[in-house]
Amino acid sequence: MSLKGKTLFITGGSRGIGLAIAVRAAADGANVAIAAKTAEPHPKLEGTIYSAAEAIEKAGGRALPLVCDIREEDQVLAAIAKTVETFGGIDACINNASAISLTGTMQTDMKRYDLMNQINARGTYLVGRSCIPHLRKSDNPHILSLSPPLDMSVKWFAPHVAYSTAKYGMSLCTLAWGQELRSMGIAANSLWPRTAIATAAIKLIGGEELMRLSRKPEIMADAAHVILNKPASGFTGNFCIDDLVLSEAGVRDFSKYLAVPGMAESQLMPDFFVPDDLPTLPQ
Repeated sequence: MSLKGKTLFITGGSRGIGLAIAVRAAADGANVAIAAKTAEPHPKLEGTIYSAAEAIEKAGGRALPLVCDIREEDQVLAAIAKTVETFGGIDACINNASAISLTGTMQTDMKRYDLMNQINARGTYLVGRSCIPHLRKSDNPHILSLSPPLDMSVKWFAPHVAYSTAKYGMSLCTLAWGQELRSMGIAANSLWPRTAIATAAIKLIGGEELMRLSRKPEIMADAAHVILNKPASGFTGNFCIDDLVLSEAGVRDFSKYLAVPGMAESQLMPDFFVPDDLPTLPQ
């Protein structure tokens, strides 16, 4: 499996899971456009589109850093046009950008509500829709959204309905596009982690303790790599879990993905939105 010569358009990939996916693709020799707002260092979060570009090129790929606010249609269209101009097309659209606020109704004002819905649900729709004309020209086109399976348990909504609504909006795009885009030969899938992932965002939410109970972003990157190499015509409309994807690809030892070596898998923190009946890993 290889993404050599393929072009990925990744939103919000200046750090964390998006950057890990970019670097994994770059190791194959892929072209990666990083479309994110972070051109200047954030006071609490490491990474910019330019540091991401350096990491991509160091890994062996070609990088295109693009300042882009995915809430703005003109910026999205301009970023996609620049990607096509630079690399000749787009083979995969990775909807990674996301905003989060785990707050209840009275603690979530409309500014925060709008931010999450504009980036998560609307941004995914806008970027995916804008990429479709170019994806149709690819020989194996994929849309991959980092969003959860559609588990309608009330426990995922009652504590933070605004965030859940916005995040599930991304998954609803996968549900629809898996069928709508099938005739165009474009795959649309979602990928979600079984456990918390050790990113700067997780550290802000739960501190060092939650980081210890997490897996590295590389598990999501490797799972995305498997999905993007699958034939688009035969794998679409799926809600994938990172370790199940890798298990089906033959991985049995997941210890290399532990944020803290030696941590027992049973001690890891389950991520939000993971269904109670999720299959366990085969032994």
